[in-house]
This record gives sequence, structure tokens and C-alpha cells, in this order.
Amino acid sequence: MAYQVLARKWRPQDFASLIGQQAVVTALSNALREGRIAQAYLFSGIRGVGKTTAARVFAKALNCERGTEDGPRPCNVCPTCEQITAGADMDVLEIDAATYSKVEQVRELAESLKYGPANDRYKIVVLDEVHRLSRQAFDALLKIVEEPPPRLVFIFATTEIEAVPAMILSRCQEFHFRRVSIVETVAHLRHICSEEKIAASDCKPAPITSTAASGSSACSLVRAVA
Repeated sequence: MAYQVLARKWRPQDFASLIGQQAVVTALSNALREGRIAQAYLFSGIRGVGKTTAARVFAKALNCERGTEDGPRPCNVCPTCEQITAGADMDVLEIDAATYSKVEQVRELAESLKYGPANDRYKIVVLDEVHRLSRQAFDALLKIVEEPPPRLVFIFATTEIEAVPAMILSRCQEFHFRRVSIVETVAHLRHICSEEKIAASDCKPAPITSTAASGSSACSLVRAVA
């Protein structure tokens, strides 16, 4: 089996594995359980606290072929879940706004989204670093966010919520991802070290402590085993 860096290998694949975001997990799980799916969500918080990961898990939960028979969570074994995990599902689009900020690109995207999902229950657009869009690009996106076709869901992620225009914010359900505590981060890192058969002394204490203090669990994992 090919080597996989630990940050990718241990990336959460379900709600239970998300670290330090219980309030967000509870709200999203309740929405899934009750069928109250919004047209757009906005995940905000510092880098590395799980915004994009949560978006992928939510996308899997929305489209999981087993539905909610196992509760409001993805099964991670059906073909749809596996395709979303691999980034190969044509109905789940992940876009980095930093490289997709031109108004012409957003207009083309909006036009393509007028059609329903090809295979899945929902067509989902995950737009990361959405604050990087230009004002004109936000204007081009507004109409379809405001009046989306059936079974289209937007998930925006940002580290700078103050840079997102009010016209977009007002049409989204907002979820703030808090900084992960040092206690939660260290416990998570110790669990991974144990599973990977890495001696605790191999995890350099200074990077763990300093990065954990910033509240980023993803960065902590990358630096602790570097």
C-alpha cells in the first residue's frame, strides 16, 4: 500500500471523528435527521479547524445511499461515499476560490448549476476560501444562491468572514468553527501516535504545544510528526 501522509490518512471521514466542533456536529446532525436542509451554509474559523473536512462529511451524509438508516451520518462504504472521499463524485464540486475568482468563471459555474444532480440526491458545491472572490464574482453568484434549483446545496468556507458580503451572509446558515483546545489536540495526537506505533518521545513537544495553542488540529498533526 502506498505511503500516505498522516494528515490525510487521519482526516475525519464522519462526524464522530471531528475534533472540538461538537456544537456544529450536533446542529448538522439534527438538520439531517429532521430533513431541514438549507440552500447554503457558511463555515467560518481559523485555518485547520475542520471547515473543509466537515463540508465533505456533510456532503457524504446528504448523498449517502443508505440514507439515514444508520442515523444522520455517512456510511463510508457505499459507492457514493467512496467517490466523494476520493474526490471523484461529479455531483460534489470542490472549488478553491483563490484560483476561481474571476467573474467569468463564476458565471460559467452558475450556468452549469441550473441542472440537477446527475446521480446523487443533491448537487453540492463546496467553495473554499470564498472571501477571495471579487465583488463582481459575488454579484454573479448571488442569484443562484438566492434562488437555487431543487437539490442544490452550497457550502462556503472562509477564514475571513468579515470579507464576505452581507448579501451572501444573509442567505446562509452560519457555523463558526472554534479553536481546538490544547487538551483536545494533544489527546488526539497521542491517539494517532499510539495507532501508528510512534513512541510519544518522537512527537516533538515544542511544535505540538505552540501549534496546538493556535487551535489548529490539522497543523498540529503535520508538525508533531515532522
